[in-house]
Amino acid sequence: MNAPAAELTEQTHRRGGGRLGRKALRSAPIASFPTLVRKIPVYEIVPDEAVELIHEESLKILEEVGCEFRDDGAIALWKAAGADVRETRVRIDRALLMELVSKVPPEFTLNARNPERTVRVGGKHSIFVPMYGAPYVRDLDNKRRYGTLADLNNFHKLAYMAPALHSSSSVICEPMEIAVPKRHLHIIHSALKHSDKPFMGIVTSKERAEDTMAMAGIVFGEEFVRDNPVLVAITNCNSPLVWDATMIDAMRVYASHNQPLILAPFALCGASTSASAVGAVAQVNAEALAGVALTQLIRPGSPQIYGQFMVTVDMKTGAPMGGTPEAAQMMYLMGALARKYKLPWRTSGFHVGSKLNDAQAGYEANMLMHAAILSGANYIWHVAGWLEAGLTCGYSKFATDCEQLVGWYKYAGGVPFDDFKEAMAAIREVGPQGHFLGTQHTLEHFESAFFMPNIMDFNSFEQWSAEGAKDHDTRGIEKARSMLADYQEPKLDEGIAEGLRDLIARREEKLPDSVS
Repeated sequence: MNAPAAELTEQTHRRGGGRLGRKALRSAPIASFPTLVRKIPVYEIVPDEAVELIHEESLKILEEVGCEFRDDGAIALWKAAGADVRETRVRIDRALLMELVSKVPPEFTLNARNPERTVRVGGKHSIFVPMYGAPYVRDLDNKRRYGTLADLNNFHKLAYMAPALHSSSSVICEPMEIAVPKRHLHIIHSALKHSDKPFMGIVTSKERAEDTMAMAGIVFGEEFVRDNPVLVAITNCNSPLVWDATMIDAMRVYASHNQPLILAPFALCGASTSASAVGAVAQVNAEALAGVALTQLIRPGSPQIYGQFMVTVDMKTGAPMGGTPEAAQMMYLMGALARKYKLPWRTSGFHVGSKLNDAQAGYEANMLMHAAILSGANYIWHVAGWLEAGLTCGYSKFATDCEQLVGWYKYAGGVPFDDFKEAMAAIREVGPQGHFLGTQHTLEHFESAFFMPNIMDFNSFEQWSAEGAKDHDTRGIEKARSMLADYQEPKLDEGIAEGLRDLIARREEKLPDSVS
């Protein structure tokens, strides 16, 4: 479905009130935007010479300082490749590094269980992905509490229903009542059951990654998932300059199945990097390239995503900050480096520090999403629900973020000229002192011409007051409630559903109830 048609479906959704309207909606397909193809130029914040300077210093870091790979298998691979290995410290010659990085395809297809939701990542193609990993939720009563499996189910439902979200993520919030050794099974089951969009894998142990691939194999077919991307998984380098065994274990499982990983240093700039934006980028670039290179030793040619998570810290308290100008500037630098290496790349969009869906959250989100779009990011993560530096996923924030993504989708899609001739004809038809409300052009375009959010309020003060004087946060909660009321599950084939239930039951029998 093209974007204007998807927007029309969303507007029909808003107007279709009453029992008959809801019944019609439940029988209609859920609107879903295709992959965003960016039709606006990227913004180069520094000249090419500055990008080359950062690149050169990153290579020197890996050649002279080296990177820790705390995994025997990874060390063996680096030795066989000819790197300078001393215990777990690996120094990588630039020629070897760039040869490995060059093996990564610049674009790849990410398959969904519903082929209509399959997307493209890389080049001018971008996708929006909701948040990941929150232990807390800000619920439909606007209370902060631990997340549950019911909350996770709800967020996967909301992700499925949001036209501008291209993925359901996975652990949007932690289902805290489920024992950690068994939790991953229910997280992946929820993502596969409640949405037919692409999803994300689990990386907290080798066994959990293997369980994820087994569940994907039931849904897509074991032969298919050996070679075709159906999920994305996140692996974080521990800045400064450490890839640990847990991340490498997951990397090995997914890369060997040709599943893309985000190779993303988790950098608290000023704490785990130097207190310098360009210094932090040089370090994070080195860390990310080292991870990308290792995936190509595991499976040459496997699709991967160059990544970063870089936030500045409050130098008074050490707390991470969201939405700062330095975080935006670092995105632009990472985007320029990704284009140099011809790598698909990931950043984060709406990752904010605010505790509430308030003005601070809006300011922070706008700062970062502008940078994400204009720096040419391909996998834009954490764009729905994120509050409190990722500790909390909010229902209101999730709903309002999803509405804003429709606007960003239009923004990045560029200015259309397809109806320009008809618009000029309408001016001649109306002439001076007339109006355009009844022209054929207006009748054909009024629903799709402009971004028309329904959570944001543009009514008069008097009408707003008469309708309860509701703030943005309250309207977001109401929107989330209405979306969940209209949800209809995209049913799995019963044989596949039974296969997933059987695998979960068998694995739960073997797994402990607590971490030893």
